[in-house]
Amino acid sequence: MTARRRRTVWLTIAGALAALVLGIATTATLATTGAFRHPTPAGWTTSGARCSPPALPGHVVDVTVDDMMGAMMGGPNGHTPSAGPGRHSMGMMWLRATPSTVPAGTVSLRVLNAGALTHEVVVLPLPAGQSVGERPIGAQGRIAETGSRGEVGAGAGDGITSGAMAWTTLTLRPGRYELVCNLPGHYAAGMYTELDVR
Repeated sequence: MTARRRRTVWLTIAGALAALVLGIATTATLATTGAFRHPTPAGWTTSGARCSPPALPGHVVDVTVDDMMGAMMGGPNGHTPSAGPGRHSMGMMWLRATPSTVPAGTVSLRVLNAGALTHEVVVLPLPAGQSVGERPIGAQGRIAETGSRGEVGAGAGDGITSGAMAWTTLTLRPGRYELVCNLPGHYAAGMYTELDVR
């Protein structure tokens, strides 16, 4: 190896180490100054929060609705989305329900909008042999809500705004249900997940 080549290699290594040290120092500085801290979304805090849900009856299912806009802009929860149960990683929007299986009877859905856009959650029975995300989408970018068992955030059509929480309590019989956001284009973008009731 020539002297010139050795010098180029050493300069490249030194530059990479300097960038690494600078990155670590910047991250440590931002972490200690609170720059990475985001406010907790309204209603997703301990008792005493201004918009906390009441004690909900039955089996509680926590539903998180999110979108890429929230992830790119830091959303109200400042996270980067990751694939997980009930999350469709190919979509630009998603719903996640925890737990994804509950006993039949009284079921309360507690929905947090962790995205930047307004969303809703509609509970639809899932026909035998059909998977989530397979419903036909109409001309207005919505699916038929035939047989809906209830909605969260639909009410007057305002939906659940970014960082807000909404809830409802339903009586569900055993079966498979699809939780969807039926605002125009949201179902096609991946806003659906399955809830099994046994």
